[in-house]
Amino acid sequence: MLKVRLFQVSPNPLQLNIECIPGELHALVGPSGSGKTTALRTIAGLNNADSGKIECDGKLWFEANELTGVMQNLPPAQRSCGFLFQQYALFPHLSAIENVLIPLQNSSKKVAERRVIAQDWLSRMGIAELAHRFPNQLSGGQQQRVALARALARQPKILLLDEPFSAVDAPTRQSLYKTLADLRKDLSIPILLVTHDLREADLLADRITVIDNGISLQTAAPQVLFQRPRNSRVAELVGINNMFHGIFNAGNLSWEGCEKTFAVADKGKIPPNAQVAWVIPQDGLSIHSTATAKSIPATVAAMSSLGQIAVVQLQIQNSTHKIEWVASSSEVKRLSMEVGSKLHIELDGNQIHIMPLRPINDPRRFVDNH
Repeated sequence: MLKVRLFQVSPNPLQLNIECIPGELHALVGPSGSGKTTALRTIAGLNNADSGKIECDGKLWFEANELTGVMQNLPPAQRSCGFLFQQYALFPHLSAIENVLIPLQNSSKKVAERRVIAQDWLSRMGIAELAHRFPNQLSGGQQQRVALARALARQPKILLLDEPFSAVDAPTRQSLYKTLADLRKDLSIPILLVTHDLREADLLADRITVIDNGISLQTAAPQVLFQRPRNSRVAELVGINNMFHGIFNAGNLSWEGCEKTFAVADKGKIPPNAQVAWVIPQDGLSIHSTATAKSIPATVAAMSSLGQIAVVQLQIQNSTHKIEWVASSSEVKRLSMEVGSKLHIELDGNQIHIMPLRPINDPRRFVDNH
């Protein structure tokens, strides 16, 4: 298991608290400059933190605090990390197999044994026949596979992936996803993935940590994160479109700028008459051609067709609010939907998730990360 608790003030602020069990893929997401890569580099020992602790597989890699300073700080070579960089970082003057051999140079194994190990990793990456090609003779995806083979050749205790798929095309990316999924089954080590692509994190990760300004805001499984973000900033960072403001009081949510109110479960965490942000997932929306007892009238303000689906903007009547709804082609046909169409929306109060409005510097958001 990997356990990380770090605090860094400058030059790159970092406040991180995560755990990753063997076989788990844990994604770090956040805007550019949020501290994702800094987190990986600090775990690998390429950066230092002011205080905190890093443990992996029961071994203490780093420990420091403000009173006693650094008590343990293993150098990168002793941390048993496989690190896959965004730009591959292959040595251009070495062949594929020679690149994979680099982390094995200090091994007690004989040269012939090392070559067998390196060749085996290239085979597992599906590029055994490219062993003697140089990086400039390989495609981007092939170079990435060589880099991944090199990262795993010395059997690391953890694998750190820094936006490894961002520089390859979509078909190559899908192929690399499959390779990573197959490796997870065999390796059974913690894997940390830094990505700016939320779809990628949703597809690959068991859990996701959202990072902003160096601070871990929330850690959760993808479904929980996208449906129940901790606060409005997390909702914004994970790209939730249907986020609104209102007043919550004892199970009753009023929608700011709209006459409609909703019954929402009161878990006792929001004080009376509190201003809140709230979100509703796609599954919480029902669209009808005629009014129902609980529906709100709306007009189709815009439609964007994307293959077999359409992204629809619905303008709420007598309000400035718009709700985004993703409709299948059959739903568009059923509702005779076009720009200007009059429709009726039902919002399922059981699927509305309310959140406190907290400023970016509110220290309460650093507490209770799970």
